[in-house]
Amino acid sequence: MNVEKLTITVEEAGALLGVSRALAYQMANSGQLPVIRCGRRLLVSRKAFEAMLEVKPAEIRS
Repeated sequence: MNVEKLTITVEEAGALLGVSRALAYQMANSGQLPVIRCGRRLLVSRKAFEAMLEVKPAEIRS
């Protein structure tokens, strides 16, 4: 049975976005990257990550 993970790490999200690990964590801490706290770990919901990427350009804030 092939089960797809429901979450990815901040590092994996950064790699998918093409940004550095440090920038990915900076985005997570500022709220630009949707994260879930599991103890000390920060995880990114795949659904929230994909929804974040579907934002229309007019909705993007600098």
